[in-house]
Amino acid sequence: IQFYMANKGPSYGMSWEAQSRIEKKYDEGLEERLVEWIIVQYGPDVGCPDRGRLGFQLWLKNGVIHKLVNSLYPDGSTPVNLPENLPSMVFKQMGQVAQFLKAAEDYGVTKTDMFQTVDLFEGKDMAAVQRTLMALGSLAVTKNDGHYRGDANWFMKKAQEHKREFTDSQLQEEKHIRAATEGPPRLA
Repeated sequence: IQFYMANKGPSYGMSWEAQSRIEKKYDEGLEERLVEWIIVQYGPDVGCPDRGRLGFQLWLKNGVIHKLVNSLYPDGSTPVNLPENLPSMVFKQMGQVAQFLKAAEDYGVTKTDMFQTVDLFEGKDMAAVQRTLMALGSLAVTKNDGHYRGDANWFMKKAQEHKREFTDSQLQEEKHIRAATEGPPRLA
């Protein structure tokens, strides 16, 4: 017997409208690209999902998402421990999704790009899951550390910080230039 954490009956009124808007954000073309990347990134052992939101959701939550994030780390470093058999208890399955989220955050995905556990586990917002995977792919391309596999054009590179160092004499020169252009101080 499986117990679910929430009683999910049909939605009506406002909740139906809200869920409908969320579902419209899901991009089937993006799903195809993400599936292609995950298969290239991890290898054909991950199989291929049934097309559509539900097939993608089941495929990811049945261990594929964990294999993906582990493949972005160096060999021997697996941030998500994968049991030989997927856990049958709901809270343990949700714990596996939480492990993925922690590993993605440690990899560099920002909290604002992260989906919530229920978004994947219950299929509440698969568009949010797609956004997280896009952020993960973009980071992998940007890091360019040899662990990304696939076409680098599948993802946009993240902007990288370019710190500039100034010598004390350059900073002093800037102060003198500002003082010369601002004129004498005004009295109030």
